[in-house]
Amino acid sequence: MNTEKTYHRFKTDLSRYDNSWYKHPPFWKNVLWFLVNALFFNSYFPLPTSIKCFVLRSFGTKVGRNVMIKPKVNIKYPWLLTIGDYVWIGEEVWIDSLTDIVIGNNACLSQGAMLLTGNHDYTRSTFDLKVGKIVIEEGAWIGAKAVVCPGVTCHSHSVLAVNSVAVRDLEAYGVYQGNPAQWVRERKITE
Repeated sequence: MNTEKTYHRFKTDLSRYDNSWYKHPPFWKNVLWFLVNALFFNSYFPLPTSIKCFVLRSFGTKVGRNVMIKPKVNIKYPWLLTIGDYVWIGEEVWIDSLTDIVIGNNACLSQGAMLLTGNHDYTRSTFDLKVGKIVIEEGAWIGAKAVVCPGVTCHSHSVLAVNSVAVRDLEAYGVYQGNPAQWVRERKITE
C-alpha cells in the first residue's frame, strides 16, 4: 500500500475538536478584560502609558518601570504577561498570551509585531490546540510585522527583522530574517 495515499484518507474533523484541558479564565473576567482591552489598549484613544500600566497591573500583569505602550495594542490575557523595565510596545502589536509571555528589560516590539503562544496540530484530525511560552529577553528587538511563534525564546539582544517569522529560538546578539527566520549576522552595539 502506498503510504502517501494512506495519509490522504484522513481529514480534519473539527466536530471532534476539544480543548477542555485548557484552563480558560472565568467568564466574567474574560468579558471585563475584553471591554477594558477595547477601551484602553486596542484603541487609538490617546491614553497616557501610566494609566495603561496601572490597568495592566490591576489585571495581574507584572509591569516594570518606564514602559511605553502605543495605541491599538491587543492583549489576550494580561494575567499571563510579564513586562520588564523600559520596554517599548508599538502600535498594533498583538500579544496572544494563551500562556506565559515574558518581555525582558529594554526589549522592543515594533508596529504590528505578533507574539503567538497558541497554534494547532495540523497533523491531527482533531486539530488540537498547542501552546508554548514566549520569552523576549533583555534588549531583544522584534521588528515591524514580525511574528514570534509558540515556545520561542528570543535571547538577549537578538533581532527579528521586519516581516520575519521566528519558529525557533534566536541566539543572543543574532540578527534573524526571513520565513522561517535564519541567522544573517551578528548584532554589534556601539556606545
